[in-house]
Amino acid sequence: MATVADILATKGGRVVCIAPGVTVLEATQRMNAHRIGALVVTTEGAGRGGCDEVLGMFTERDVLSRVVAAQRDPATTRVEEVMTPDVAFVHPTTDVDDVATTMKKRRVRHLPVCDGEGELRGLISQGDINAWHIDGQAAAIEYLNEYIHGRV
Repeated sequence: MATVADILATKGGRVVCIAPGVTVLEATQRMNAHRIGALVVTTEGAGRGGCDEVLGMFTERDVLSRVVAAQRDPATTRVEEVMTPDVAFVHPTTDVDDVATTMKKRRVRHLPVCDGEGELRGLISQGDINAWHIDGQAAAIEYLNEYIHGRV
């Protein structure tokens, strides 16, 4: 069975983090600069990649529902005011199918990956899960094609 660690081995463990006091405008500019749909909100510190304790997630959905729809000013609204504070985590050893189930149940598209010591090791998205399944299906189709034609 494939695990989160398998996906991170391909994707990498880089996580873009943001402090809770940053404005929504700055946060969305960072998201655009990195071409990502979510930031991990952390305390400021010397943790891995500039990240420390995970406080929440700030996503495109938060911008739409809690800033735009609420007609809040992104230049003065702080991330901590509109982030999603109840964060689900997965471990590197978590099965990919279990991650998909967690995402579906919690209605989220991004999950931080933390190791046994609570250290942030990566971020896995619904897109990562989909890409993993597509790659696996492509490999299976290629194998079956080779088998049918007697080349395996």
